[in-house]
Amino acid sequence: MVGSTGRVTGTVGEGLVGEVMIHVAARQGTEAFLAHPAFPGERLAVGTRVVVVEYQPPRTVYVAPV
Repeated sequence: MVGSTGRVTGTVGEGLVGEVMIHVAARQGTEAFLAHPAFPGERLAVGTRVVVVEYQPPRTVYVAPV
């Protein structure tokens, strides 16, 4: 999961729980995950391409812009 890329579909930012769509190769599809910014104070707008830097099962990721 770490290192996977995707796109923001719900604004990710401090104090917000955003959403990203990430391709999951193991399940051969794209899935939605709850997302938090990897770096404090960062805000990622809808459409931003991101990379997963931390994964917390079952559906939470910390992301940074690509």
